[in-house]
Amino acid sequence: MRVTESCAKCLFNQQKNLTDDEEYLAEVKAIIEGRDIDDTSPYLVYKINKSYEARFGKRASYKDVKRKYNDLVMSMEDDLRKKIESSEDPLFKALVFARIGNYIDFGAMNNVDENTFLALFDDPKMRSEDEADIKSLFAQCKTAKKFLLVADNCGEIVLDKLFLEQLGKRYPQLEISVMVRGADVLNDVTLEDAEYVGLGKKYRLISNGNSAAGTIYKMLSDDARKAIDSTDIILAKGLGNYESMCGQGRHIFFSFLCKCELFTSRFNVPRLTGVFVEDVKGTEQVT
Repeated sequence: MRVTESCAKCLFNQQKNLTDDEEYLAEVKAIIEGRDIDDTSPYLVYKINKSYEARFGKRASYKDVKRKYNDLVMSMEDDLRKKIESSEDPLFKALVFARIGNYIDFGAMNNVDENTFLALFDDPKMRSEDEADIKSLFAQCKTAKKFLLVADNCGEIVLDKLFLEQLGKRYPQLEISVMVRGADVLNDVTLEDAEYVGLGKKYRLISNGNSAAGTIYKMLSDDARKAIDSTDIILAKGLGNYESMCGQGRHIFFSFLCKCELFTSRFNVPRLTGVFVEDVKGTEQVT
């Protein structure tokens, strides 16, 4: 079972905190308890959101929040670029910075605090456990032709842009594409958001065709499936992408911060620790 009992309980409690409507909570319980063995948390959340909207209407928009954090990180962009380019290994530094951006997550975080986010830049580093997987990524980029970044959150995407700049400088033969959500969900990146931060000027942008807060292959648009099937290297950002893409038989690199008990226990790390994982044979599991 890909969705653990603790995760299922958390999903239910999130909805219980929103409303005490007994009929709706019964629907949520049925969705969670009726999950298939291969269902993931992002897929269940997608189904729960549809149930919520059918009963109560559209959820509150995150448009202002997305613009706020995109603007915040864009205001830091020039200074961060200088720090990256003056470092001993600019590509590595940019990868670390891009992972810090994964903090800006209004799905997994009970509270997104701007000061906490900014403080993460004071001591950016990678765990020693990540080093082999990062070296593997860079080694594969030397001979690869196509690179796909599966994006996650607004704000974070500006830091992803700085990483892709350095990636293109070191491996100019790479054809780089960026996949985003196909419709609004939480503060996840859509085509509009990616264009706003300037990614469309240099990279091919791909909509995944749906509003799930993850990358669920069976729900993807034809264009998104083709991109995943034809690329040489995939780097997927964030917990939702990890939960929905790991253990699917694909070779994928993942980068995220551990923001809930499931992940701090899984990787045996303190909260907000960054993790970089290479799922070589698509067998990595959230357990």
